[in-house]
Amino acid sequence: MSLLTLETPVFRAYAIAAALMVLKIMLQGWMTVYRMLKSKSGLASPEDVQKGLINKAPDPAQLEINDYVDRARRMHRNDLENIPAFLAAGLVFVTTAPSLLLAQLLFYGFVAARACHFLAYASKQSHEVRATFYTIGSLIVIYMALHVLWHMISG
Repeated sequence: MSLLTLETPVFRAYAIAAALMVLKIMLQGWMTVYRMLKSKSGLASPEDVQKGLINKAPDPAQLEINDYVDRARRMHRNDLENIPAFLAAGLVFVTTAPSLLLAQLLFYGFVAARACHFLAYASKQSHEVRATFYTIGSLIVIYMALHVLWHMISG
C-alpha cells in the first residue's frame, strides 16, 4: 500500500494538518484585506490609492502604516515563512512510515503551535510568548527534517 493515500492513517493525519495550515495562510490574507477595508488605511502600494468602487475617497495618507492592518500583515508574513516548511517536511516525513502517535503529535502539535502563535500575536502578547510558540513549531519542523535525513542515511 502506498504511504501517500488517504487510506493510510499517518497520511490522513498529515492531510488534516496540512489543510488546516493552508486555510490558515489563506484566511490570514483575508484578515489583512478586511482590516484594510474596515480602517480604510494601511494600503500597501501606491496604485491602491486610486479612486474605485472600493476606495471612493483615496488619500495618500492611506499608504501610511496602520498597526491594526500591519499586525495582520506581519502575522501573514510569519505564516508564509513557517507553514510551507511544515508542508514540505511533513509530507516527506510521512514517507518514512513513522508511528501514527508520533505523526499525530508532530502534525497536530505544529497546528496548535501556529494557532497559539496567532492568538499571541493578535492579542499583542510579548515577544517571548510569541517566540515560545514559534520555537515549538520550528523545532517540530526541524525534527521532521532530521528524522527524514536519519531515515535516508540509516535506511
